[in-house]
Amino acid sequence: MEESKRKFKTNQSKGGKTVQKGALMLAIMFALQPVMYAQTAKTTSLFDGKTLTGWKKTAGSATYEVRDGAIVGTTVNGTGNSFLATDREFKDFVLEADVMLESAKGNSGVQVRSHFDPAANNGKGKVYGRQAEVDPTERKWSGGIYDEGRREWLYPLTLNPAAGAAYKANAYNHLKIECIGNEMKTWINGVPAAYVIDTLDKSGFIALQVHGITEAAEAGKKVFFKNITIQTTGIVPSEFPAGIFVVNYTPNTLSSYEKKEGWQLLFDGKSNKGWVGANKNAFPAKGWSIANGTLSVLPAEGKESTNGGDIVTTAEFSAFDLSFEFQLTPGANSGLKYFVTLKEQTAGSAIGLEYQVLDDELHPDAKLGRDGNRTLASLYDLIRADKPKRFIRPIGQWNTGRVVVYPDNSVEHYLNGVKVLSYQRASPAYRELVAISKYKDWKDFGEAGQGHILLQDHGNKVSFRSIKIRKLQ
Repeated sequence: MEESKRKFKTNQSKGGKTVQKGALMLAIMFALQPVMYAQTAKTTSLFDGKTLTGWKKTAGSATYEVRDGAIVGTTVNGTGNSFLATDREFKDFVLEADVMLESAKGNSGVQVRSHFDPAANNGKGKVYGRQAEVDPTERKWSGGIYDEGRREWLYPLTLNPAAGAAYKANAYNHLKIECIGNEMKTWINGVPAAYVIDTLDKSGFIALQVHGITEAAEAGKKVFFKNITIQTTGIVPSEFPAGIFVVNYTPNTLSSYEKKEGWQLLFDGKSNKGWVGANKNAFPAKGWSIANGTLSVLPAEGKESTNGGDIVTTAEFSAFDLSFEFQLTPGANSGLKYFVTLKEQTAGSAIGLEYQVLDDELHPDAKLGRDGNRTLASLYDLIRADKPKRFIRPIGQWNTGRVVVYPDNSVEHYLNGVKVLSYQRASPAYRELVAISKYKDWKDFGEAGQGHILLQDHGNKVSFRSIKIRKLQ
């Protein structure tokens, strides 16, 4: 003890040099800390440019090799989608890669937070999870988000067509993918492309896709990947410009971006606030239920507006972007109507332009009308929705409808992200359609300056959620 004190005193007596040296060392250490943090925030290469170390082939029969500093995938006729996956999983990250396709008919993509089911496809296995699309075809959906092996398209670029022009044929295209929490954003050659908020897949592997082919002429075509980097620490979310539609799969919620864009919920997931019965002063006492985050019309032998009746928003809207999720039961019929004025005296459902909500396979209404203009997502009894079957999710699953009414009276209907029809309110063509429809006797049908949003009681159980709207100017 005394010896230690003497050494301490001796060190103090040397002009404080030892203390100064210690302080200097501490200062240097603190000064170095920001540098050390910056180093951990830098990107890391997932590909060394020479070997496939850190990667493994998963599903499919396409081949992968390294040539001239790039991973080269080659198509094989008759095989399914093939993937080269990382041998580790990632949670939150910013991933960047350069991708080039040899074929203008080809297709590729980069999987993120993905998984492998070895028992699927009769033991051949299946990769599933979100994919940032690389699409050189005339469709121009590069940067869109596809759910491989599961829900299929989450964000087709019909939701952001301006990004479709960013892809460059016969050249490397820079793909950036940001996954932070539940949010996934993509950029193609620096252009913001897709924005999805999803509750599935907190982590998973990254994989490079060579799409399956069925044309012999496409066999042997190559896909090139290089400059594959990832950042997993020190991530700051990148800003998206205004005006980009967000696909939000978190029920009855709005992200900070959506709120900034002016979106508002028409159904809060808990109450009937903002809704009343059509031509009533209160919400129906029966015929509708609110439970587990859904607003449901209850069955009543398929009879129109004989149970709880239609419900309408207390607010009225003119130009707007409206999105909603709906879930059909087998054989069900309902609808979402807009520009409902409630001025007409009707015995059944209130009058308005209708986005048809229907089980096309089992409900007889799908075969009535003209040329299928009473089918799902159609402008009821006026215009048929042109919808590929792959964009219709099965009965019992949630589908997303969308109606956009622009200030110039042009209108669009979407189903699960794909535009299925468009028209111009009050145009000569529109009025010609009304003149041969069931609405021909209603003066100026569908031409009101503003109106309520309506959910229809058609006597079948149909559920709604995530009903949100943004006013357009």
